[in-house]
Amino acid sequence: MAEAAKMPASQPVLEVEGLQVYYGHAHALQGVSFSLESGVLAIVGRNGMGKTTLCNALMGLIPASGGSARSHGVDLLGLAPNEVVNLGIGYVPQGRRVWASLTVDEHLRLSARGQGSSAKWTVDRIYKTFPRLAERKKNGGAQLSGGEQQMLAISRALLANPKLLIMDEPTEGLAPVIVDQVSEMLKKLADEGEISVLLIEQNLGVATSVASRVAVMVNGRLVREMPAQELAQDQELQARLLGVRTHGEEHAPPPPEEIVDEQPQTVIYQVRRHAEDDGGAAALPPAVAPVAYSTSRAPTRWSQGNPLQTIATEAGEIAPEVRDSAPSEMQVPVSQLVGRSCYVAGTFDTKGRELGFLANCLQKLGLRTVTVDLSTSQMPSAADVGPQEVARFHPKGTGAVFSNDRGQAVSAMAEAFERFILSRRDVGGIVSAGGSGGTSLATPAMRRLPIGVPKVMVSTVASGDVRRYVGPSDICMMYSVTDVSGINRISEQVLSNAAHALAGMVAHGRRGASTAKPAIGLTMFGVTTPCVQAVQKALEERFDCLVFHATGTGGQSMEKLADSGLLAGVIDVTTTEVCDHLFGGVFSAGEERFDAIIRSKIPYVASAGALDMVNFGPIDTVPAEYKSRNLYIHNPQVTLMRTTVAENERMGRWIGEKLNRMDGPVRFLIPERGVSLLDVPGKPFHDPAANAALFKTLESTVRQTERRRIIRLPYDLNDPAFAAALVKTFLDLIDRNGR
Repeated sequence: MAEAAKMPASQPVLEVEGLQVYYGHAHALQGVSFSLESGVLAIVGRNGMGKTTLCNALMGLIPASGGSARSHGVDLLGLAPNEVVNLGIGYVPQGRRVWASLTVDEHLRLSARGQGSSAKWTVDRIYKTFPRLAERKKNGGAQLSGGEQQMLAISRALLANPKLLIMDEPTEGLAPVIVDQVSEMLKKLADEGEISVLLIEQNLGVATSVASRVAVMVNGRLVREMPAQELAQDQELQARLLGVRTHGEEHAPPPPEEIVDEQPQTVIYQVRRHAEDDGGAAALPPAVAPVAYSTSRAPTRWSQGNPLQTIATEAGEIAPEVRDSAPSEMQVPVSQLVGRSCYVAGTFDTKGRELGFLANCLQKLGLRTVTVDLSTSQMPSAADVGPQEVARFHPKGTGAVFSNDRGQAVSAMAEAFERFILSRRDVGGIVSAGGSGGTSLATPAMRRLPIGVPKVMVSTVASGDVRRYVGPSDICMMYSVTDVSGINRISEQVLSNAAHALAGMVAHGRRGASTAKPAIGLTMFGVTTPCVQAVQKALEERFDCLVFHATGTGGQSMEKLADSGLLAGVIDVTTTEVCDHLFGGVFSAGEERFDAIIRSKIPYVASAGALDMVNFGPIDTVPAEYKSRNLYIHNPQVTLMRTTVAENERMGRWIGEKLNRMDGPVRFLIPERGVSLLDVPGKPFHDPAANAALFKTLESTVRQTERRRIIRLPYDLNDPAFAAALVKTFLDLIDRNGR
């Protein structure tokens, strides 16, 4: 291993040139370049500057968009993470990432590579370096403290016996005594030339004491590289580049005797955010200034522990943003989170504190967050993605969003956010909080995301009728109880629950097994139940049959699953929602009914189920112009109206035109003797003339091809023979298309 430090400068242990990384439209790394010949190079910077992105790009966990990265002359970009490790590069990721079910000893022995007489790092050496791990060797990962988990993560990387160690905040969450131990170990590595280290560290004291050189990262760029001691001794430079200042020493320099004291003085750094007024802290009384803390993000740990929380706790004054969560024991599987971020969206001009609290909770649970500001006030934004960037996604540009009409501005921003969220490739989940306006802004984009992508909406309107917000999607609506206005004992609990719910769904979401039966969608109504049940029984051994109640939302939900790629095919027995859409019924699925089938091109078998009726509420809710029509009281809450010849012709054209746009395999089966239980001889809706108008119009409208056909059958819809024909037709399409 020692030879790596002696290699010629032409082949440094790590050489990065012009590295570029994008998250959608966000330019995360902007031409990062540096070289590590040997020893320790530390990279420091505020949260969100791109440090972890740099690590992930070097390790192959995220793709780079440009530039190069080489280790001893070997290209790293484009390699899988295991291939990077095989080249002699170890990684200590931020957030520990230990397995909950494995013991410490199992972790270490599973991670050990190249063990033998020549191995520098062995399991025995790990136990000598970290005696606490030796004491806990039989304990599972979930039973370890945060510091113990971090020690285990470091040990796991060392056991690969790497030539280069990339460490992303290795002292995060460690007790001071353990921080000292890790620092000494890194210094020893640097002195021996055993392993070169790229150190990402927010403990500035550790970074400057361990590394020979320090690079400062700001907004995805390395803006300065200098000797570590130069940065350690220049407090003005620290404040200018890193936004930190020392408490108690900014007003007067220390006496000379303190500077030359043999014992190093403890230096506590206090973070200063972009959004803070430069004079804000100074304007407060000295006893209050260290406690004051107003930011939408978790505190940055520039010193051991969290000085703001420590001071506030001692004073008995903990700001809501700081007390949001204790050290989490939630185990986050790293494989689930690669390329997956939690988006926190809302109006940061009015709900910044609450949205920041959500982001803070998620960050403390180890998840990457992206904050998105949907404000239309054009005020400055502290979010990762500002309103201007979102507004650019509107088809008519930012001018359509930032108008004097608030209602128009909100609608336009909602449309822009829909397009924005679909452009992002790293959406692992999304959460928002707000009133009716904020809910209207965020939920349309949530609905556009595929089924299964976690979506949480904390809202004041969640206790009422939320259909227009949720629609056919799987949005989790959480009632805020109090107004979303500030952090108090109620909102703190509700918002924390929302963050933990999203984190659990993102980190531990169930992934469908490859051996699971393919899912198919079926639509059913009370008057088509015998047919659908027969079809379901015939297919359930081969398919996971998902039955949707054709009440408007049911059809939308089925098509949402088709859009999400979760259906292998559809048997759309009950197309009655078309009646309600065209003639004012209460169960309309909207103008976009069938459009998901057009887009997805999945095998599609349909019929005219329940096209004989329009659905209304109680009899007194039927529109006056329909009072003389053929009405049937299905139950006290549902009144059905028989469709006429003219209405059936109109439906035939509407459905036929939709079928013409389908390029996938399509079959539409016509039950000549009746389309529902009420449309057979002796029943109140039996009307052969109306049905004939529907069938004839369908046949004349649809352009039939080998892949798109209309099939007449001499049965009523609920005849077992018709159900058997649906099954056979569907299986023929599935088998023919290799599904």
